[in-house]
Amino acid sequence: MVKTRLQNQKPVNGRLPYTGGIDCFRQIVGKEGVRGLYRGLVPNLAGVTPEKAIKLAVNDIMRGILAERIGTTPDRLPVAYGALAGATAGLCQFVATNPMEIVKIRMQVATASGATAVPASALGIARQLGFRGLYRGTAATLLRDVPFSLLFFPLQALLAQKAQWLMYRSQEKPSTICVLAGSTVAGMVAAASVTPADVIKTRLQSSSQPTPAYRGVVDCATRIMSTEGPRAFFKGTVPRCLTMAPLFGIALMMYDMQQKILGW
Repeated sequence: MVKTRLQNQKPVNGRLPYTGGIDCFRQIVGKEGVRGLYRGLVPNLAGVTPEKAIKLAVNDIMRGILAERIGTTPDRLPVAYGALAGATAGLCQFVATNPMEIVKIRMQVATASGATAVPASALGIARQLGFRGLYRGTAATLLRDVPFSLLFFPLQALLAQKAQWLMYRSQEKPSTICVLAGSTVAGMVAAASVTPADVIKTRLQSSSQPTPAYRGVVDCATRIMSTEGPRAFFKGTVPRCLTMAPLFGIALMMYDMQQKILGW
């Protein structure tokens, strides 16, 4: 919620509505109550499960295919091949990611300062947008998710293996705690790296469009740069990292535990 509000805010009379993440948090709680922090939770919960399932499954499948082609194991896959597997996973996940993200963003900005939209339910927003509308901003979503996965998965595998060596002096498959550590750090690095694309995506998918409305990724990026400067592309970096790091740390840890329990 805080990340979306920070990324979507625009100068009003030369001043931004929020001075930072803490100020944004305080204003949301003060004006909308604690419940306001959880606006958009329903589409997030509905979309995050298939999104992560697609991302993790495709990455694993691709790592297996690439490892077999070069005669190695998925755990020993070179970084370049790991990046290719991750990028493929990021490419495939937009099917679940885009509808979830645009509905969530519409709900989160509906009650922002100066917003004229009437807060609606997730189902109401989805019906209003229609099938094509749910995939508005897909190019920006891919611009964020493909590089994210390209960075995250090979870095996660490398850091988890390094943690395994530092903790146990072992080159075997990383333990669950090492997977958690590697995934958390990798999630933070990848999230920070693609924040500019996330800002553009948020602006394109928001219901509070400027006049005239953004015409696409290039137009949006150009106008942000000309009116707000390069710093605007990194709005919401801290709350985004604080969200994505534990999210991916826990997701990869649970996925690793599941594989070990099922003997995969």
